[in-house]
Amino acid sequence: MIVSMLYKVARKLLSIPEVLLRRDTAKDAELLVLRHENTVLRRHLAGPVRYDPEDRFWLAALSSLIPRHRWRAVFPVRPGTLLAWHRRLIEAKWDYTTRRTRTGRPPTRAALKNLVLRLARDNAGWGHRRIQGELARLGHPVAASTVWGILNAAGIDPAPRRTGPTWREFLTAQAEGIIAVDFFHLDTVLGRRLYALAFLEHGTRRLHIAGVTAHPTREWAVQQARNTATNLGRRMDSLRFLLRDRDGKYGQSFDAVFEAEEMEILKSAPQAPRMNAHCERVIGSIRREALDHVLIMNEAHARQVLAAYQRHYNEHRHRARNQIPPGADQQPTIAHGLESRRIVRTRVLGGVINEYRYAA
Repeated sequence: MIVSMLYKVARKLLSIPEVLLRRDTAKDAELLVLRHENTVLRRHLAGPVRYDPEDRFWLAALSSLIPRHRWRAVFPVRPGTLLAWHRRLIEAKWDYTTRRTRTGRPPTRAALKNLVLRLARDNAGWGHRRIQGELARLGHPVAASTVWGILNAAGIDPAPRRTGPTWREFLTAQAEGIIAVDFFHLDTVLGRRLYALAFLEHGTRRLHIAGVTAHPTREWAVQQARNTATNLGRRMDSLRFLLRDRDGKYGQSFDAVFEAEEMEILKSAPQAPRMNAHCERVIGSIRREALDHVLIMNEAHARQVLAAYQRHYNEHRHRARNQIPPGADQQPTIAHGLESRRIVRTRVLGGVINEYRYAA
């Protein structure tokens, strides 16, 4: 509205000299057009020429003052271009898409939608009303129909028809009650073979290396089981299953130590190491990160090396559980001001493994 009114005013003002001095009006208009064209060209020396809205307004206002036979020599644009500019102006005047006001209920916030979907994914048995109640407890009062609409738009079925937990969710829930055990061997510098017994809690990934011996008898394995049960202490109350292979070095007495704590013994199938994958993986980490870089002298040296790695594994190093070590309960806080703080390196096993912390 304002642009069209200014355009009309400019046309009227420019038409006054046309009436008074009709001979010089066209000439003056041509000079004004050429001057403005020079201004536009100077403004776009480094790139293509583009006419701003004020340029289009000025050229359109001067177009009626110049005879049509002089347009080709003076005007920088064609008549069709002026008509296109005019059509765009009219279209913008009657276009209400950008000025349309929304009526009705405001849309649900994206953060609230994500929270609804998260609750549905984490709890397969929750329907839209159960999720609505949990949102109300968190301070987000929404209608049950709104929750249903969010779930329906995301393709999530109602709770009775929703698919059960994934394998990852199922195994994560079961991991809290499983502890696995497995033997692994290491060779000394003189070629003598030693054996170690490793326990791994699935839920926390806490590693327990029970002992090292050159003669892994059943009696020795039973004693290591008793020592491990004692070291676990109260954590034994949360464990329900012991996962082991069918090695003959375990025996019934070994199982009896854990059965006395109301634990069930789960035996993996023959030649199926993947059934005890977590324990096999931690044994691989022990080899790659420690044993492959250290020459073991004797049993005492092997115990020292494995004890150092166990401390490092439980208190510092970890790649599971969102990078949280077994000995920690939560993620470390985000550090700020890296330039002003000094990082200290701690050598483990003579520098085979390095740990980094901020200086106190």
